[in-house]
Amino acid sequence: MSGDEGSKQLRGRRREREALDALAAEVEAGHSAVLVLRGDAGIGKSALLHHLETRVAHHRVARGAGVESEMELPFAGLHQLCAPFLDRLDRLPAPQRDALATAFGLSEGPPPDRFLVGLAVLGLLTDVAAEQPLFCLVDDTQWLDQVSAQTLALVARRMLAEPMALVFASREQRGNDEFAGLPELMVGGLDDTDARNLLNASAVGPMDAQIRDRILAEARGNPLALLELPHDRPDMGSEHALHTPGLGSVSCRIERSYVARVYTLPPATRRLLLVAAAEPVGDVALLRRAAERLDISPSAIDPAVAEGLLAVGALIRFRHPLLRSAVLRAADLAELRETHRVLAEVTDSDLDPDRRAWHLSRATVRPDEEIAAELEASAARAAARGATPAAAAFLARAAALTSHPQRKATRALAAAQAQLRTGATAAARELLALARAEALDDAQRARAELVHAQLTFASGRPGEAIPLLLATARRLLPLDTDLAHETFLDALSAALFAGRLTTGVDAREVAVAGLAAPAPAEGPTRAADALLVALATRFTDAYDDVVPCARRALDLFRRETDPDQILRWSWLASTLAAEVWDDESWATLAARHVQTARAVGALAELPLALNSRVVVHTCAGELDEAALLIAEITRLQEAVGHGFTPFGAMTLAAWQGRADEALPLIKEGVENAVRGGEGIGVAIARRAEAVLLNGLGRFEEAFDAARSASTHPNDLVAANAGLIELVEAGVRSGRTDAARTALERLVRTTAAAGTDWALGVQARSRALLGQGATAEEDYRQAIERLGRTRVATDLARAHLLYGEWLRREGRRGDAREQLHSAHALFTRFGAEAFADRAVRELRASGESVARRDGGATATLTAQEAQIAQLARDGLTNSEIGAQLFLSPHTVEWHLRKVYAKLGITSRRSLHTEL
Repeated sequence: MSGDEGSKQLRGRRREREALDALAAEVEAGHSAVLVLRGDAGIGKSALLHHLETRVAHHRVARGAGVESEMELPFAGLHQLCAPFLDRLDRLPAPQRDALATAFGLSEGPPPDRFLVGLAVLGLLTDVAAEQPLFCLVDDTQWLDQVSAQTLALVARRMLAEPMALVFASREQRGNDEFAGLPELMVGGLDDTDARNLLNASAVGPMDAQIRDRILAEARGNPLALLELPHDRPDMGSEHALHTPGLGSVSCRIERSYVARVYTLPPATRRLLLVAAAEPVGDVALLRRAAERLDISPSAIDPAVAEGLLAVGALIRFRHPLLRSAVLRAADLAELRETHRVLAEVTDSDLDPDRRAWHLSRATVRPDEEIAAELEASAARAAARGATPAAAAFLARAAALTSHPQRKATRALAAAQAQLRTGATAAARELLALARAEALDDAQRARAELVHAQLTFASGRPGEAIPLLLATARRLLPLDTDLAHETFLDALSAALFAGRLTTGVDAREVAVAGLAAPAPAEGPTRAADALLVALATRFTDAYDDVVPCARRALDLFRRETDPDQILRWSWLASTLAAEVWDDESWATLAARHVQTARAVGALAELPLALNSRVVVHTCAGELDEAALLIAEITRLQEAVGHGFTPFGAMTLAAWQGRADEALPLIKEGVENAVRGGEGIGVAIARRAEAVLLNGLGRFEEAFDAARSASTHPNDLVAANAGLIELVEAGVRSGRTDAARTALERLVRTTAAAGTDWALGVQARSRALLGQGATAEEDYRQAIERLGRTRVATDLARAHLLYGEWLRREGRRGDAREQLHSAHALFTRFGAEAFADRAVRELRASGESVARRDGGATATLTAQEAQIAQLARDGLTNSEIGAQLFLSPHTVEWHLRKVYAKLGITSRRSLHTEL
């Protein structure tokens, strides 16, 4: 925070003060509030935070601030905000308490789920706010460490009904910003009158009119510039000028002014000021120990305090972050390194080993294996806490301080892979270049090629990645059989993404090479090896041979516990499960994929995991749950700077049945997939289009979309799903020959799989082409089998098709029973087109039925409906909050709204309303 900037009375700022006063009133009325103050350095954001702090001083206030030099230390900013409340940890549910304790290094455990950490922070702050309104003010969020920023942004988006505010101050958004999309207030410069009044009030003695006008022009209404530029000393000697930023931006001029003031201080004061600037926590005791080590009296800092450059209280606070950066930039590099060395010496290696390693790393420019090893250990600790970005930063610095060529390359490659996991492809490329600059041995050269290939795939070029990954896998075979097998799997994954758009090496070529590879050394079969065999068999042999291999692989993978293995292969494993019609494994593996990606902070992987989970939710009829994940996917893809075809969103839109929304999304999805070389995206989009059009009864168009979706058998899952739509669209559009051909292809997979899902879909599709008692028996079998699965949408369609058939057979009473079942299911799902189709059939059967809009339940939002359903099922508010990442207080607030909309007074009545 800017110490003195906030202490002066605000001039002007009526709009900003009114907004903050309204925010305070909202919280005092028992509601939550979030606001991001954005503006240039020195524009007055900290002063506005101070204004709010003064306004709510009779309530509870928690402060935090990002520090540029702390951006690599995981959870540093979050710990700063939560530290005063950690005595309340025991009040949290055990999973949340353990997650937060692990994140803060208070206890050991597996990497905590990032969302669970966020929920724990929300619970902790909510517990404080329950006693009195709580205002959390966080300055300089552009300098928060990544995991702290992500967690606070999550908390901000989950607040609703707590008497609590989160107010952030940040420089203007550039690039990725976790706080994008939250309510903002742009803070601009003062108007001419207020700027002149502030300058006059802060001037010491008379000021020449020409100088005053120059300062006003250069400050451009920036309050800090108006306060500091009068201290600028154009007569400063060239020796000092060499160390100052050049003229130009207002912030550079302010830094130049600060440097001028610093150089008027005694040498001992300047030295302690540098120590304070290099120590981001503001620990007064640490500053005293450093002063003793430098043989300087702690009182030497007093002239800087008297000059108003910093304040010393419980913590050391600089007048403004620009002052800290000015002190650091103006320092002699040798003196700065010596300062970090002293700080490392006085930092307790047991209590804070990571900060000590961080200081040591900046105390030298020469390779130092001991320091590099400490950084590597810090990386391991960060990874264990789920802070992958921090682990990557520690490893990168360790590589830079390593002299041994092979060890340097190993650390650089590990750092590159960690950066790749966070979605930081540019940083990963730089580290890969650092590794390749060394004299690599054969194994390291192969690993470098692997990182290069993975970067190509992660950058949205799967077609280019396939031959690179295949060549790397072959190179690795004599060096590391396990890694070679994993690289064959990577190549198969790229081939699956490229699908029908592959122009060179395809899935079959990769599969043949993978099956021909030597088996791993003796020992238990790894899940990855079994997965390779199953997928390679799918692309080379008959489907009958795939099923037993797939079941073995899925059984092994469901028992896998290594987070790295779960992250790398969950998409392939869940795809394989759906390909062999194993709905239980499909749902289980997709859910675990999301959980693991969140736990280790794998931002590059999480959008893919969430998309898979959206499709599972949608096929289960859980459209509300799927909808809640779509916004999260969008935010994540913005954060990592790369997206892929939104197959989850397209599938959801198709089932919702709103043509005006779904068709443009599907069209855009196809175009994006073609542009990115993602053939699987084209197949999924066309299948989604077929579902939508079948639901709308536009069977001619559905036929074309389904035929396109099912054309390429190697489009796993999508091709089978396309065949289902093709049978129905073909029968309904009079193209029975094409429908029979599609059924024959479908039977080859469903008969071999033999699951209830497979045989239920097969029976339903046979019934469409059947007649008389045989067709009826198929429909009944379909309903029986699909009723035992998670795929509720297929069950609802079986009821619908059976009802349609019964009506055409003249059995209107029997038809109405099935059609009512279908209508109830589709309405509960939110599948509007299929629900309307059921209504039309009911009317045709002679029943007078209004298009059901869900009655009062239709007025519930997606989140209200989801909470109401969980409450109906017997979950407590705490259990609902834990599942949906909401505070119990917010859950109760939502339930009160649900009760009002449904006209009930308690959750006991939910059973009759939902």
